[in-house]
Amino acid sequence: MRPPDRRTLRVRRRALGSPSPSDSSARLRAGTTYRRSVITGSLQTTWDYTQAYLDEDDVLAQARRKADEVGCVPVQPGTGATLRFLAAVLDARSVVEVGTGTGVSGVWLLRGMRDDGVLTTVDVEAEHTRLARETFAQAGFAAPRTRLITGRALDVLPRLTDAAYDLVLVDAAKEEYSAYLDEALRLLRPGGVVVFDNALWGDKVADPAQRDPVTVAIRELVRTVRADDRVVPLLLPVGDGLLCAQKRVAGVDDHGPAPS
Repeated sequence: MRPPDRRTLRVRRRALGSPSPSDSSARLRAGTTYRRSVITGSLQTTWDYTQAYLDEDDVLAQARRKADEVGCVPVQPGTGATLRFLAAVLDARSVVEVGTGTGVSGVWLLRGMRDDGVLTTVDVEAEHTRLARETFAQAGFAAPRTRLITGRALDVLPRLTDAAYDLVLVDAAKEEYSAYLDEALRLLRPGGVVVFDNALWGDKVADPAQRDPVTVAIRELVRTVRADDRVVPLLLPVGDGLLCAQKRVAGVDDHGPAPS
């Protein structure tokens, strides 16, 4: 793949509201320096390599086959590995998942959580809940480790306890992502993390010509998270894109703890 030309870079900046060259020059004059990477080689080859970096076992393979049968799309392997990593780094004891599917993402999360951790997972489809319960049992997780709830997430989430969760994963109705953000920030403890899957939506989000309702909803969420001073944002090109946001801890900003 050829490196993007200047016009392509300008289009990508406009799509996500990135700084223009003049903005970048001003930042450089202010003392902020950075080096723009040149994209070379095959991005597809690199993406395939990262997706296959960690193997999935038979439990996850079976869960993926179940997902194909019922028509739901599980997180990709690289995304699952990232979720497990985040759960481990956070030493997560309490996790909420919006969009259970057949349990693929849930298994990855549980494998990163503490041994006494509990995953609360919500899905509107009863069949998904049933299949995910089978997957969790096959993966060796005792029943008390999971709380599976069938219902519309925006009806269920308000009943969960404020500031009681370490991690929230959202992989459900994309048009409702902004509403899930508000619920997630209420549920998270300070320092907790919310993660939205499909944040690049098949490469449509970065293309301003794509104006379908789902793409617009995700694009607006990406901008909202970046501008929200309640969180520390991060957009990762993992799988179909992961938008991450850490709920800020009082007294801490991007430059470290406030002076005493």
